[in-house]
Amino acid sequence: MTPVVQGPLRGIRIVDMTMEVIGPYATQLMADLGADVVKVEPPQGDGRRTQGPSRHPKMTSQFLHNNRGKRSIVVDLKRPQGRAVVLRLCEEADVFVYNSRRAAMQRLGLTCEDVSAANPRIVYCGAAGFGEGGPYASKPAYDEVIQGLSAIPMLQARLNGAAPSFLPFMFADRSCGLMLAHTLLAALLARDRLGTGQAIELPMFETLAAFVLSEHMEGRGFEPALGEAGMDSMFARRPARTLDGYLCYAFERDDQFAAFCDLVGRPEMMSDARFARGAERDRNMAQCHCFVESELAGRTTAEWLARFDRAGLPAAPVRSLEQLMDDPQLRQAGFFKPVEHPTEGPLVMMRVPTRWSDTEPENTRPAPLLGEHTIEVLREAGYAGADIQALLADGAVRAAPAKQTA
Repeated sequence: MTPVVQGPLRGIRIVDMTMEVIGPYATQLMADLGADVVKVEPPQGDGRRTQGPSRHPKMTSQFLHNNRGKRSIVVDLKRPQGRAVVLRLCEEADVFVYNSRRAAMQRLGLTCEDVSAANPRIVYCGAAGFGEGGPYASKPAYDEVIQGLSAIPMLQARLNGAAPSFLPFMFADRSCGLMLAHTLLAALLARDRLGTGQAIELPMFETLAAFVLSEHMEGRGFEPALGEAGMDSMFARRPARTLDGYLCYAFERDDQFAAFCDLVGRPEMMSDARFARGAERDRNMAQCHCFVESELAGRTTAEWLARFDRAGLPAAPVRSLEQLMDDPQLRQAGFFKPVEHPTEGPLVMMRVPTRWSDTEPENTRPAPLLGEHTIEVLREAGYAGADIQALLADGAVRAAPAKQTA
């Protein structure tokens, strides 16, 4: 069955040499929007092919979700002809993106100068752990390392009064992957305006530091400093305990807090100097939360949700992962879609969450087998049949066995 590929990025081709999470997540977002993402993999494949549950080897859940909508070509870049293949693909591409260290790209002969010589209009982008010029520039980086350097485990410790801990998902990779996709789109817009490509570096550490410090720079944002770093109210935020569980709430406006006070029969609390205005509630967030929680303790979460809804107050229950998968909003909005993968069978995928009036994105191409599209992509690049066979014989490229893709 021929895949359907449409959306605002249809016609954009990306040569994707990224592995693991940050880069594949960014290019998956672009594939979802219609871009043709050619995933260049080493002979052993992306490391995420083997991490997690799978029905067949090298097709884990993580890989299936991070690489849907892409095409896979296996290239051995240790062989000279492998490098030549990648440069040939770049001749007609819009973007070349990688997340290896810069020294590795120099050893491979795939620097910005090398790639731009093949195509001056290409956007050349590297996602590195750390920005060039700093003392960490040559160090390896993973989600745990970047979270730690960005103070997230210590923020968790301050919040919970326990040992430092990581956020339990790939927060550094995902947030930096979002920034990477955003950056590539902006670079393509600049390319179309100016007529030439450019080189871009996206450092994970600096990117995540900007996320964290946007809230927590506080007094250190002034010179001289007006106080310490850290937004105190962020550490007082937490779900409130009810009779049978927890309720998440937010009173950002004075009228919302007043409505809550009326709802629980405590209108006099609006006269309390600690809570009368938003600035005071922020400074006294812990005491405010104690007041709210004391009022919620006598009823169930469901009862409070109904009462909050009638009062027009923002509130939600605390979901488990299983409950999130069964959330009625996600189900009825069509967030999940059943997919029949040609080799992996029935899967549950997530739709693009945005809605478009004219260029609604859809990409029904499933996540690829390792080397599934090697021959197809080489043909599109102008290689004749004999040349492809020579590359296969040389080991410069590899293809998935025909029986796997049938």
